[in-house]
Amino acid sequence: MNMKRSMVAAMTAVMAAGCCHGEQRVMTLRDAVALALKQSPDLLLARLDEQKAALEVQAVKEPLVPRVIVGSGLAYTSGMPMSIEGASPSVIQAKAVRSLWNPQQGYQVAQAKESVRTAALSTAAVQEDLALRVAAMFLDLERAGKSKDLAVRQAEQLQRVEAAVRLRVEEGRELPVEGKKSAANVARARMRVRSFESSVASYSRALAMVLGLPPSEEIVPAGEARGSMELPADGQKALEEATNSDLEIRRLESELAAKNLEARAMRAAKLPKVDLVAQYGLLAKFNNYEDYFNTFQRHNGQIGASIQVPLFANSSDEARAAQSEVDARRIRMKIAQQRSKVEAEFKQKRDQLRDAQAVKEVAKMDLEVAREQVTVMLAQMEEGRATMKQVEEARYLEQEKWGQYFDAGYQVELAALEILRRSNMLVAALR
Repeated sequence: MNMKRSMVAAMTAVMAAGCCHGEQRVMTLRDAVALALKQSPDLLLARLDEQKAALEVQAVKEPLVPRVIVGSGLAYTSGMPMSIEGASPSVIQAKAVRSLWNPQQGYQVAQAKESVRTAALSTAAVQEDLALRVAAMFLDLERAGKSKDLAVRQAEQLQRVEAAVRLRVEEGRELPVEGKKSAANVARARMRVRSFESSVASYSRALAMVLGLPPSEEIVPAGEARGSMELPADGQKALEEATNSDLEIRRLESELAAKNLEARAMRAAKLPKVDLVAQYGLLAKFNNYEDYFNTFQRHNGQIGASIQVPLFANSSDEARAAQSEVDARRIRMKIAQQRSKVEAEFKQKRDQLRDAQAVKEVAKMDLEVAREQVTVMLAQMEEGRATMKQVEEARYLEQEKWGQYFDAGYQVELAALEILRRSNMLVAALR
């Protein structure tokens, strides 16, 4: 019974520890980006704005079915029947109105449609930015995990060095201060491991929140071997394509078109409007129609056109149109600034990629030298010409070179992702 109770207690402790640490989710880079594009709160908010803009078109556009109003102007009449809100007293009255020609409304509908395009471009830009943000966070998490693994191996190597030094100190072949130095190196290495563990946990929580997951859910990179991404061709043509396809420039151009339509809509308020109007009224005898009119008819209807011609321009409409034109000039300036920004950033990212590739190549050469040095030290130790301390120090240096190689690869991959984002090709490349 005691053994069973111990087993149950142990299982309960393991389950409780698992609940405290949360579940693990192993993901690749493409998995993380796909999940972000599916359920990220930032992207969902952008899509809601896009839906709102689409509904605005329906709100502004003239419906196919005329607006029909049915009610009653029921009233008791003493003397001659008078109008109630512009209509004769009636038991039932109905009115149908549909716009036949309204230039201002036409411009407003065109403006609303352009706003839909603006919202769609904003959503596409949010997608690209989100993909870059998630990819960069994933790479940070992946790099921190690799750095932690390297730090663990380095700590183990330093422990072996410390054991060898301690043995030599006990034998009197090393000064006691060397033992203290080795112990300090081990403590420093363990502190570094804990620091990387904290970084991994922090990156995992931040990435989980961006992906719309609980912060307690641990994200674990799958350790995939990713190939190099296909980048746009180098040269002036690639720069022109990046500028022409820039989502922010296209969004600003759409916003500019919407502002121009808004100004034209304001000025169109002084143009005539034509509405189709149909009316019906059911009259009652107690309103004294028979006493004041030659004939009385219960059912009455009419159909015709309502023509409204503004005689004087409204100064407020002209002021709003002028405001829209000022906004349009401001947007044109933003477009010019964005074009210069895209050109400068595209060239900068290209230069950063070349520099990162050069650093990675050097780091690879240094790593090869360090690995060969470990091989040499092992051979010398077998011949009695090198100590275990020297071998472990060479292995420690090899791990350092591995870390530099990983960091250089991270910089190359990040620069490639930023070039794809600047070319608006990142989402397509990661799908």
